[in-house]
Amino acid sequence: QVQPVESGGGLVQAGGSLRLSCAASGRTFSNYIMAWFRQAPGMEREFVAAISRIGGNTLYADSVQGRFTISRDNAKNTVYLQMNSLKPEDTAVYYCAASREEAPSGVGADYAYWGQGTQVTVSS
Repeated sequence: QVQPVESGGGLVQAGGSLRLSCAASGRTFSNYIMAWFRQAPGMEREFVAAISRIGGNTLYADSVQGRFTISRDNAKNTVYLQMNSLKPEDTAVYYCAASREEAPSGVGADYAYWGQGTQVTVSS
């Protein structure tokens, strides 16, 4: 099992950048697909980005493609989400999730392990 713990959220102006980190406990971090999801107030949870076990394959939501970058460091049991050119509509609680599926997925039900989330607020 892994237990993701997110950090790095905060308040930023539109056009700015933030980097989220997700540290996952456990010795088998590299066995898991890792992903970021987000949920804005009153909205459904939505997929943001996912990365394969070694990091060679990534998947992005259309809304963040070209602005966000997911990466991982298996030696540090950590996955990152670099967010650039932030927009007010990116405001949400961002969740890190882990999956034992074979390939990166944008489906929340594929992910068995979830962190508590970190708030990202983008002001206009």
